[in-house]
Order: sequence, then C-alpha cells, then structure tokens
Amino acid sequence: MENSRLEQRLAGLSATFTTAQARQALLSPRDLASLVSAGEIDELSRGVYRRADAPETAYADLLAVCTRAPRAVVCGESALALHELIDDIPSAVHIAVPRGSRRPTISYPPNVVAQYAAKTFSLGIEQFEAAPGETIPMYSPARSVVDAMRHRSRIGETLALSALGRYLRRNGRDGVSELQDIARELGALSVVRPAVEAVLA
Repeated sequence: MENSRLEQRLAGLSATFTTAQARQALLSPRDLASLVSAGEIDELSRGVYRRADAPETAYADLLAVCTRAPRAVVCGESALALHELIDDIPSAVHIAVPRGSRRPTISYPPNVVAQYAAKTFSLGIEQFEAAPGETIPMYSPARSVVDAMRHRSRIGETLALSALGRYLRRNGRDGVSELQDIARELGALSVVRPAVEAVLA
C-alpha cells in the first residue's frame, strides 16, 4: 500500500526533479530516501533526483547542474563539446550566470561557474535536448566560439582556434557573419576578425 502511494506521487513528477518539487507532490525527505534505496529514483546531485523509469540520457550531469542552477546557461568547453566543435569531453560542467547574481555552489557533479555581463548574457541562448522532453539552456555554436576566443588564455589558444576552425569549415561564409555579429555585440571583434581571416587564408 505504502509503495503504491509513493509511486503514484512519483508518477506526477517530471523525469528530473528537485526536493522542493517532490515536497509539492507530498513526498517527504524520508519518502525520497526510501525511493532511492528501492532503486525507484537516483540522486543526481544534492536535492536533484531522476526517476529510474525515465529515458536513458548521456547528459545526467548537465541535467543535474541546470536543475540546481535554473538561471545558468551551459557555456565554454561544455557547449563546444555538445556542438561537436571540440573532441575533448570536459571533466566538469561549464555554466555561466549573469554577473552580479549569486554564484551557484554545487559540490557534485563537478562544475565550473563563469560570470558573464548581464546585458549580453542572453545573447545566443538556445535549448539543448538533454533527454527526451527535457531541455537545458546553452549558448549557440557562434556564441560558444566567440566566448572561446575571448577566454582563450583560460581555455587554451589551441582549443579555441580548433573550435573556430571546425565552426568555419562547417558553416562557411554564412558562419562568418554570424560570428562577427556576436563578436561585435560582445566587444570581441578585434580578437575574432583576425583569427577568422587567418583560418580562412
């Protein structure tokens, strides 16, 4: 009886959910603990759970971090990897939050938090389907490449240039104007334009 009550309440929650959402569905912390030990749910991060019957996903870490930090956007190496602009698999989830907002502190999964200017924060945000029916916000290929060029001292010149090269091979001339528009908005045209010319030369 007890289990069917819990299962009914669990069925009303989305595939990935928080302790607060569970509480609204009348599931107590003790209920959650017994669902974890019964293998009905997995704890992805502190206070973030995923139903065991949810579709398989290779992006549980991204879902966990974005559920814990709903205002964050996947950026940097994580966005470049999702767009297949680099071959490296980042060892942490890279997210950005608007400068001046509270930085999320998440001990697991490993993550790196950047703070981007609030006025250009939403430039180039698109949605990535991390699991069927579950999307997370991340920066577009063009925005990710411009950010890589802006932060190349941190992520490495080689990585930034190889992402730029792959982006240009994939998008050709059309890609150049989009890159330049975003670079102009972010005040990075002086960095991006010569690199683009060098790659295309």
